[in-house]
Amino acid sequence: MSEEKDTTDAADAKANEDSIRVICRFRPLNSSEVKLGSKMVMKFPAGADDQCVTIGGKLYMFDKVMKPNVTQTQMYEATAKNIVKDVLGGYNGTIFAYGQTSSGKTHTMEGVINDSTLQGIIPRIVNDIFNHIYSMEENLEFHIKVSYFEIYLDKCRDLLDPSKVNLAVHEDKDRVVYVKGATERFVSSPEEVFEVLEEGKSNRHVAVTNMNEHSSRSHSVFLINVKQENLENQKKLCGKLYLVDLAGSEKVGKTGVEGMGLEEAKNINKSLSALGNVIAALADGNKSHIPYRDSKLTRILQESLGGNAKTTIVICASPASFNEVETKSTLDFGRRAKTIKNVVGVNEELTAEEWKKRYEKEKAKNVSAKTKIEKLEEELKRWRSGQTVSADEQLNLADIAMEESMTALAPKLDKPSAVLDLGTSQISLEERNKLQEERERMYQMLDEKDDEIQEQSQLVEKLKEQMLEQEELISATRRDYGNLTKEMSKIQAENESAKEEVKEVLQALEELAVNYDQKSQEAETKSREHNTISDELSQQQSKLKSTQSELGSVKEAQQNQRKRTGDMLRSLLTDLGEVGMVIAKNQDLKKPEPNYEGKVEEEFTVARLFVSKMKSEAKNLVSRAATLEQQQSEGTKKMEISEKDLSDCRLTIVQQEAKMKTLNESIRESDTKKRSLEETLDTMQEEIIQLTASMQMHAVSSEEHQKEVNLKDALEEQLSQHREQHQKQVAQLRNEITDRQHQMEELRDSNQALSLASEQLHWDYDQLKEKEQEKTKRLQELMTLNERREQARQDMKGLEETVTKELQTLYNLRKLFVQDLQSRVKKSAAGEESDDPSGSLAQKQKISFLENNL
Repeated sequence: MSEEKDTTDAADAKANEDSIRVICRFRPLNSSEVKLGSKMVMKFPAGADDQCVTIGGKLYMFDKVMKPNVTQTQMYEATAKNIVKDVLGGYNGTIFAYGQTSSGKTHTMEGVINDSTLQGIIPRIVNDIFNHIYSMEENLEFHIKVSYFEIYLDKCRDLLDPSKVNLAVHEDKDRVVYVKGATERFVSSPEEVFEVLEEGKSNRHVAVTNMNEHSSRSHSVFLINVKQENLENQKKLCGKLYLVDLAGSEKVGKTGVEGMGLEEAKNINKSLSALGNVIAALADGNKSHIPYRDSKLTRILQESLGGNAKTTIVICASPASFNEVETKSTLDFGRRAKTIKNVVGVNEELTAEEWKKRYEKEKAKNVSAKTKIEKLEEELKRWRSGQTVSADEQLNLADIAMEESMTALAPKLDKPSAVLDLGTSQISLEERNKLQEERERMYQMLDEKDDEIQEQSQLVEKLKEQMLEQEELISATRRDYGNLTKEMSKIQAENESAKEEVKEVLQALEELAVNYDQKSQEAETKSREHNTISDELSQQQSKLKSTQSELGSVKEAQQNQRKRTGDMLRSLLTDLGEVGMVIAKNQDLKKPEPNYEGKVEEEFTVARLFVSKMKSEAKNLVSRAATLEQQQSEGTKKMEISEKDLSDCRLTIVQQEAKMKTLNESIRESDTKKRSLEETLDTMQEEIIQLTASMQMHAVSSEEHQKEVNLKDALEEQLSQHREQHQKQVAQLRNEITDRQHQMEELRDSNQALSLASEQLHWDYDQLKEKEQEKTKRLQELMTLNERREQARQDMKGLEETVTKELQTLYNLRKLFVQDLQSRVKKSAAGEESDDPSGSLAQKQKISFLENNL
């Protein structure tokens, strides 16, 4: 019983080692979830050894469940510590984080690289790999190379060389998937690996969403390839470790991404759904086709999912009730992935001796099997011939079955074992040569088939890319078709509105035809009013001319009066001057003659009378000037009133002319209609006359034929006269119409010129605006340049000060050096020896240092 238990435990352990390990991690509530009032929805059952969690009454079981308060060290020890030994032992390993956006995947995988407490799985596993290598034997030689790439918009992009945008995924001759053209760097210490990680992180696509400030927009894959060689026995092992940080699944309603972010979210969700389909197909176990080629992510992880790799999946989940649906779907994904089992094997390169030993073992097995077959054939022949075989001579079939089962448990070779014993089998040399040739031919065919498969896979990938391009073209054409349909609907609506507008225009034309008579009557009345106003205006103009002539005559009279007064005043002043001269002479002579005194008094009386007359005339002139000024002011007032009346009359005339223009246009339109109607009426009348004439000609008898012919001739002469008059009138009217049409065309041309001028002004205004904006930009640039120049000037001032100080010190040192030399020369001349050579050497060194630096 104990042996059976041990065997069952060993089988379970082997199955657990081969199955995918799933670790579930819950992060704490973040600030936005706390603000929303979300609560933790998961519960951890007691006594479950941290392997179970319940959400909404549903139990989920995993290899390990990490609570929100777990540290990064505990997470690493539970997840990735054991995989380091496996990779160094020649196994392939994979660790990838899965979950919704902002669930802590990047924190789990990368963390803070240079912080020992917050480091994630990748930096810790790098340190652990190098620590294990340092503690291993000295005869082991290791070659470690790393590559770092991302899957962005379903295209493989090298993060160590951003110029490599679309890398292809291929298979080698052993059907192992690899990324062709990815940059591989050899590393020899953890620090070099961390530098590669930082360089790749700086090139990775990251964006801000409503749920995460640093949301990964791509799936990143960090590949560590470890090759080791035993220098003693030349044994080689190779192990690959894929460390994958998946982008989170997104709901656009929660993240609020738009534009390019929406396209990124679509591609992320598409690749994650392809990963879910692969895991569902592997978990089912009955499906013959696994859709690895639906996405580049699943193609790269082909060895990790159902292949030759020890895989650990870290499912990161949010504990908030706000994200309960996404958390449940993440846990369902992990539960499905836990059922998948990988076929794990050591990646070993055998030496020639090991291949020889295997060959000898297989050869010995083949020989023993042949001897058993020969014994069985002899026993069968004896039975068929009727002989009996004793129990001792018979072969024990149970022992043969046990041996076969033991050999079946041993690892099978890729090549058939029957080929290995050609030297001991009883086959002729010719058959043996044929079999060897067939074997070589079969191997060649297999190689050709592998090459064809690789070519076909490349063609399929190219066709997929072409299909994607065609789908993009189809989507673009669909968008264009939608836009065209929208434009067609708009055009149809515009057409219907135009039809309605045409109907309205026809109704308006009918109304215009109805109102034409009214307008013509109004035009006649307005023309009469215009004539009356023009008569009044001519009267006012004649009055204005008469007032202007009166004003001119008044001004001339005023000027004449002023001239007369000036002459009178001049003559009076001359007379007064003469009188004064005479009086002065008389006073100077003092003649006592009585006769002359009487004459002088008489002259004074005459002068007084003349002065009084002049005063009265001056007063009359002043009163006349005042009256003339009053008349002038009254005339100016009348002129202003008449000018106001003239401006009012002009305004009314302009208004009437505009009305007359509109009325004339309507009259022209009506005239054209009238002419067309008259022409049609004339043609109809001519046809009626012809018909009546023909009817009369047929109806009249032969006797009255001559009378009717005479009447007809007379009527035709009258009609011809009337027609000639009518044609002249029509020709005159047509000439008038052509003149009016020319006027209309001139007005239209002037209107078009004005519209073009306005458009030119708008364009000039826009250009001026643009120039102003350019000037403001140039001003800003000049301001920045000025600030930089000022900063440079300040820096140059500081440099100049330091240079001057250093030059001063150099000058002082040179002085000291010269003084020292002079003192030495004097001493040497005096015969004294120098006591301090070190000081001069130090000074020389300092001088050379300063000269070199300056």
